[in-house]
Amino acid sequence: MSVKPDTWIEKMAREYEMIKPFSKDRIVKRKISSGLSSYGYDISLADEFRFLKKGITLVDPKHIKETDFITQKLDFCVIPPSSFILARSKEYFRIPRNIITICLGKSTYARCGVIVNVT
Repeated sequence: MSVKPDTWIEKMAREYEMIKPFSKDRIVKRKISSGLSSYGYDISLADEFRFLKKGITLVDPKHIKETDFITQKLDFCVIPPSSFILARSKEYFRIPRNIITICLGKSTYARCGVIVNVT
């Protein structure tokens, strides 16, 4: 199986709602792009972010407490120094069973020291 081109991605998004909402056009806002590109799709962040509450200094990954976080709807997000946020994409994906996808962080963010872990 080969890497799928933008024409295939667009067809699957339009006919089978593989990506919803879907943007055929490459959208550039303040130099951070999103939308369809050749052999890929750049996702965009939703307006909902989760921050660790002030004073929380330890997070046990095996026993995460929902009460340790606050959720905010924002047009943009400023990440506090030495901290992290949780976010999600605007898009929802329905990937066919016979297709493998990979999601990577954007180099635009990496150059600012922001590491993206996709789950």
